[in-house]
Amino acid sequence: MDILGKRHSLLILREAPPGYYLDGLSYGEILLPGRYLPPHLMPGDMIEVFIYRDSEDRLVATTEVPLAMVGDFAPLKVVSMRPSVGAFLDWGLEKDLLLPRREQGIFLNVGDTVVVYVGIDDKSDRIIATTRLHRWLSKTPPIYTKDQPVKLLVSGETPLGYNAIVENAHRGLLYSSDLAGPLRIGDRLEGFVRAVRADGKLDLALDRTGLARIGPLTQQILDKLKANDGRLSLNDSSSPEEIREVFGVSKKAFKQALGALYRKRQIEIMEGGIRLTSRSA
Repeated sequence: MDILGKRHSLLILREAPPGYYLDGLSYGEILLPGRYLPPHLMPGDMIEVFIYRDSEDRLVATTEVPLAMVGDFAPLKVVSMRPSVGAFLDWGLEKDLLLPRREQGIFLNVGDTVVVYVGIDDKSDRIIATTRLHRWLSKTPPIYTKDQPVKLLVSGETPLGYNAIVENAHRGLLYSSDLAGPLRIGDRLEGFVRAVRADGKLDLALDRTGLARIGPLTQQILDKLKANDGRLSLNDSSSPEEIREVFGVSKKAFKQALGALYRKRQIEIMEGGIRLTSRSA
C-alpha cells in the first residue's frame, strides 16, 4: 500500500506522551501528534489521517486535510522563498510544501499562485511540488467524446489561449477567441471537449457546441425575455463580458442562439437590445 502523501483510515494502537501511535501496517507505527486527535477517539478506534514526513524524515500523521495530495495537479500559493533551496507553498498543512529550485520551470515571487504537480522525490522520499507538469500527464491516449463535460484546471497562457489540465490527467487548450475574457492561472472550471486531435491533445470550450449548445440557450433567452416584459438590453453588439455575466456563455454562442430565434421570427433585434415578437409573447 502506498501510504505517503495520501489519506488513509488507520487503527489507533496506543497512547504516548507525544500523541497516539497508529498502525501503519508494513510501515510500522506512525505518530499522530496529540493536538490532532479528536477527543471522542481512543485506542482501538479507526481514524482518517494524511501521512507525510516530518523534518527528521519520520512518517507522521495529521487530521488536517491538504489542498492537494500526491498525484494531484493543484494551484498553490507561494508563501516564502529560500533561493538556495526553493519556494515553499501553502497546501493547507502546518508544514509548507517544498517546490525545489530544480523543479521551478518558471520565475516565482512570494504571493504568486502557481499550478504544480505534487509527487514524491526519488532521492529523499519526501513529498515535493514541481512546475514541470508535462512529465506527469497521462501517457495513455485520451478517450473523450465531443461535448463531453470535463473538469478543467487552467495551468498556463499561450499565444492561442490557455492550457488546461483535463480531469487531472491530460492537457487541452481553451482558445481565446471562444472566451468572454481573460482567465486566471489556477482557475478550476467546468468545460467541454470540442475535439481530440491526432496528437492526443484536446481542444476545449467552456460551452457546448452546435445544437447541444444552441437549443438550451435559445430557451434560456426566451425565458429571460418573458421574465423581463419581453425585452432585454443585450444583442449581438453587446460585449462578451455582459453576455457571460447574464447567460454564462461566449458571445459566439449567444449570437448563434439569437440567429436561431430571429430566423423563427421569435425575436426582433433592435438597437441596444432584443424583444419578443407577437408570436412568442
